[in-house]
Amino acid sequence: MPRFLAVYTMKPEDVASFRSLPKAEQDAIDAAGVKKWAAWEERNASSILDRGGMVGKTTRVTKEGVVNAVNSFCGYLVIEAENADAAARLFEDHPHITVFPGDGVDVMPFVT
Repeated sequence: MPRFLAVYTMKPEDVASFRSLPKAEQDAIDAAGVKKWAAWEERNASSILDRGGMVGKTTRVTKEGVVNAVNSFCGYLVIEAENADAAARLFEDHPHITVFPGDGVDVMPFVT
């Protein structure tokens, strides 16, 4: 079955906005979101090959050297599905975009 990389995205300004909320409000969102995330993973367990994880600040390596970088990637997951459409549909109700301030999940097939 085809494998897909799903990359959670979140704009830096949305992270900042979330972190500017009162701590109690952040904690309430986190508590609700973590429960829903676990339920999503349980519902889709048969499609998940690698739970991946959330990631921190980016370091970019180029021909010119190593520098700090900014992008919207904040985590990833590896799944399998019949096709790209089926893979994408798995994320329509994902807590990353329905509870947390994530702006999307980019789903792309592995081609090698």
